[in-house]
Amino acid sequence: MGDKVALVTGGSGGIGSAIAIKLSEKGFNVAITYLSNEKAAKEVIEKVEKNNVKGLAIKADVSKEKDVEEMMKTINNQFKTIDVLVNNAGITRDNLLLRMKAEDWNQVMDTNLKSVYLCTKAVTRNMMKKKYGKIINITSVVGISGNAGQSNYSASKAGVIGFTKSVAKELGSRGINVNAVAPGFIDTDMTSVLSEDIKDEMLKSIPLNRIGRPQDVANLVAYLSSDEADYITGQVIHVDGGMLI
Repeated sequence: MGDKVALVTGGSGGIGSAIAIKLSEKGFNVAITYLSNEKAAKEVIEKVEKNNVKGLAIKADVSKEKDVEEMMKTINNQFKTIDVLVNNAGITRDNLLLRMKAEDWNQVMDTNLKSVYLCTKAVTRNMMKKKYGKIINITSVVGISGNAGQSNYSASKAGVIGFTKSVAKELGSRGINVNAVAPGFIDTDMTSVLSEDIKDEMLKSIPLNRIGRPQDVANLVAYLSSDEADYITGQVIHVDGGMLI
């Protein structure tokens, strides 16, 4: 892999950190963004650098244009390029529609969807010059199926799918692959707050009869980041144990 560079937004959390570490194992230099948990971000970079590649943690709110501009300057100073972008940053602010505040709607849309637009736009010009790039957007199965109490989250993730397909059509002729990965029920901090009863109920809908691991998502992202996936673009691939069959 050599000098290839990957950027993973939201790289200090469960799925993001697994992706960052997996890409470092594949030989990528890795930059991650984090919003508040500097300790976790530093730990991820330590694990990344154990694989004899360079790591960089950047504090940035990727839903804000100015932060994204500063992030790009920092990465360009250190690495000069970005070959792979993984748009992973995401939050939940769950509530039933009638109880949901406009602020909760806006925060989820900004973090989960606007950030994908801002970061993709930021890396695209350089990728077009090289006629090479891989963009992988982390969506969710609820962006396809919907979920009660998650109208904001589901809508944001459905938006990521529409964005992925549109940008794949725009950038395909420039040698840039754009795909989405839709995780199902994955064991992360985001899902750890659920009660055991809810987890047991979820398991009943998963044919493989287990909760997914962050590594399951990371393995697919690593494949889509590789040259072996050169003829795949505009796709939404589920990592859900068969939940949405």
